[in-house]
Amino acid sequence: MTDDRYGSDVLAGAGATSRAAHHRAPRTSREQPAERGLVVEDVETGWVGAVVRVEKSGGLHVVVLEDRRGRTRTFRLGPGFWVEGEPVVLTAPVTTRAPVRPTRTASGSVAVPDAPARVARGSRIWVEGKHDAELVEKVWGDDLRVEGVVVELLDGVDNLADALRDFGPTADRRVGVLVDHLVPGSKESRLAADALRTVRAGTVRVLGHPYVDVWQAVRPERIGLEAWPTIERGTEWKRGILRELGWPAAEQADVARAWQRILRSVRSYADLEPSLLGRVEELIDFVTA
Repeated sequence: MTDDRYGSDVLAGAGATSRAAHHRAPRTSREQPAERGLVVEDVETGWVGAVVRVEKSGGLHVVVLEDRRGRTRTFRLGPGFWVEGEPVVLTAPVTTRAPVRPTRTASGSVAVPDAPARVARGSRIWVEGKHDAELVEKVWGDDLRVEGVVVELLDGVDNLADALRDFGPTADRRVGVLVDHLVPGSKESRLAADALRTVRAGTVRVLGHPYVDVWQAVRPERIGLEAWPTIERGTEWKRGILRELGWPAAEQADVARAWQRILRSVRSYADLEPSLLGRVEELIDFVTA
């Protein structure tokens, strides 16, 4: 028999009158497919984690949950879980034999099935580093291929003026630049302003987000946080973040693995902050106009 901890009447011994006065209908558990990334709490142990996978073990279906520190734990699939404060019965995720074509891209645009990649335009979008490029590709990659827009690495805004001089932007070969920490008074804003003075008006647009690093443009709840930690000045930001999260931070390889984990948590534009979304969309419009 299954012990339903949600349906028991805690006033059962108080007599019929008391039962009639105080009894409430038990909270019923709804079925919830254990989709990858779903955040679940195991009622018995209090363990909270995101679904990593569902598998068979010893003839039983189990679900593997990963907590915010990267630790995993396995539970039997079925009742005894909470999702967003409601009791649920976890079931195996629904699979279909034939994949359903998405009607929207990860950026929210209307999908164009089987559309061939367009021959690259002369215009370009430049981003500061590899992580920026990978995030843009994951969310806007389908759109950029249809539009024929190539994303290239700038390797830091310090190189912007030299890169623009070498590229030679024109009205038909525009450049859109995405810059980290583009806020008034920052080093990045001064470098961007200096670089723009070297090109013809209307051929280059520099936009940015307010974050120290593009990692912060991912909504913190995607990795189990309420907010991104504040890192003291003088501390290398990414290593500081990893230490705050309790993730390995000794080597550059640890930073790379952490970023891949963060990137995997991004499913669509809805997992990014609006301050990045608007800037990227504006740059795409600028270079395709």
